[in-house]
Amino acid sequence: MGDHYFTAAPSVASRPGSVRLHSQGVDLTLATDSGVFSQSRVDRGTTVLLDAAPMPPVRGPLLDVGCGYGPIALTVASRRRRLPVWAVDLNERALGLTRANAQTAGLGNVTACHPDEVPGELAFAGIYSNPPIRSGKPALHALLLRWLPRLMPDGRAYLVVAKNLGSDSLHRWLETEQGFPTTRLTSEKGFRVLEVAPRES
Repeated sequence: MGDHYFTAAPSVASRPGSVRLHSQGVDLTLATDSGVFSQSRVDRGTTVLLDAAPMPPVRGPLLDVGCGYGPIALTVASRRRRLPVWAVDLNERALGLTRANAQTAGLGNVTACHPDEVPGELAFAGIYSNPPIRSGKPALHALLLRWLPRLMPDGRAYLVVAKNLGSDSLHRWLETEQGFPTTRLTSEKGFRVLEVAPRES
């Protein structure tokens, strides 16, 4: 059925395009391409996340998990230009777009890379993600369990999940099964934004 956007090296032919992103004072034109998530417009869930999720309560590095062509990473990097923002994805085409978009926007605080290239000792004040739900529950859970334990003690993660794609069951899994205190920040346009705190020791 063709490539998924979470394929490392999309085989679909390149079809460059662009989208406009506007969120709370951040206005960007982003280059997109085929083979990446939501290439023709900024995904509605991403928009809901960017409008609802605050900056974390502590200061420190920020992380965008599953960055695509960079709408989340570049927005938080625009809001906090003095903080390092890491943008990770398995999709090499997406990473190239994020790097190019950061350069066009003059955002030198963005590092787009494969997840394995993030320094292992780095902890994050804030993690932001419109996670790849369609990759399947085992892959999604593994992804979250890779990154959520790397929150700073008072850091927060902000996840957006469509209600009809299991946001409530993910909320229960995070809190009840995994021990991450989780709060629903908002429910809007069919999406829920979850705020996740570090595990209580």
